[in-house]
Amino acid sequence: MNTMNCDLSAVLFDEYRIQARIRELGVQITHDYKEKKPVMVGILKGGFVFLADLIRSISIPMQVDFLAISSYGSGTVSTGVVKIHKDLDIDINGRDVIIVEDIVDSGLSLGYITEYINKHNPHSVKTCVLLDKPKAHKIDVVFDYVGFAIGHEFVVGYGLDYNETYRNLPYIGILKEEIYQ
Repeated sequence: MNTMNCDLSAVLFDEYRIQARIRELGVQITHDYKEKKPVMVGILKGGFVFLADLIRSISIPMQVDFLAISSYGSGTVSTGVVKIHKDLDIDINGRDVIIVEDIVDSGLSLGYITEYINKHNPHSVKTCVLLDKPKAHKIDVVFDYVGFAIGHEFVVGYGLDYNETYRNLPYIGILKEEIYQ
């Protein structure tokens, strides 16, 4: 038995529901970019599992790159201060870019990332987020592709972590408050 399961109060999305939604997103991106070769920019670390499954559901040529950022430290709420730890390797000047993010809480990190990407003069920038917490937004943010909207729960699994743990769960679960309080 997976001992991490005991730290969860509930499973929010099982792996089958996640995979079905990702296939839908992949079909939509394939349609929207059928004559293009986008650069999929995954945000590390949390977005790597989502990005890996998403690109396998897209049936057009593309390139993949990563940005590694931090805004949480060891807490459960974004600090709003974003630090870039790994920059892009691909030149995105004049390219169509899709930012792939695991979860959006306040929107501050994604706002910073979008502004940063735009400084590199891409042709277009769109966003694809697996999880959106609309009631937690501190700024106006709009997404082009959204997997699921969720409430204020603190979630882990499928790449999402608490203190670098739980990323390997194949589903998304709600972490018990006593674990992170």
